Amino acid sequence: MKNGSAPGTILSIDVGGSHVKVMTSKNRIKREFVSGPKLTAKSMVAQIKEITKDWSYDVISVGYPGPVVRDCPAAEPHNLGKGWKGFDFGRAFGRPVKVVNDALMQALGDYENGKMLFLGLGTGLGSAMIVDGALVPMELAHLPYRKDKTFEDFVGAAGLKRHGKKKWTGYVEDVVDRLVAALEPDYVVIGGGNADKLGVLPKKSRIGKNGNAFLGGFRLWQDAALHRVHR
Repeated sequence: MKNGSAPGTILSIDVGGSHVKVMTSKNRIKREFVSGPKLTAKSMVAQIKEITKDWSYDVISVGYPGPVVRDCPAAEPHNLGKGWKGFDFGRAFGRPVKVVNDALMQALGDYENGKMLFLGLGTGLGSAMIVDGALVPMELAHLPYRKDKTFEDFVGAAGLKRHGKKKWTGYVEDVVDRLVAALEPDYVVIGGGNADKLGVLPKKSRIGKNGNAFLGGFRLWQDAALHRVHR
């Protein structure tokens, strides 16, 4: 991957169901605050401005937990408050903003080359692919799996709690095997808060680093070859 010249300092924002985390490409210091079911898009912007008031930055990347179209959330999130769909982050921050699905931003931080499938094991199941530098957001979590339930029902946090670690690990391995057979990636990166609970990893997979979501946000601006987001 060739790094081009970045447009000044980048603020990378990782929006999660439990916390919102921020970091700039200049100081690499992480700050965060609690999110949760009452957090609106407007209140998130206000809190970010407050905790970064002693920082300077020129452009912004946002990893959003849901589908994104033309740098705006295309649907309300499952685990946050209201007012996200269609929210104009660029206008709210007064700076150029790129918004992508949070799994895609994490995937970009872990990407090396070729055709990569990213799966995020957190509250739900995040998913994305990067194919020879082209960014491909995906929504695999709610595809039917078994017993009228979805992939997310079995490998998300609720599935871990319901089935226990041993059975959950088996379901993760089976889901990864099915997706590898269908999508034929060169390799799989497994991230998210529950990735470290896996013992033996599924074939063709490795554990990603959650902190790489910030790196993915920086790469959205730094590498011109990775600007193509396929809808």
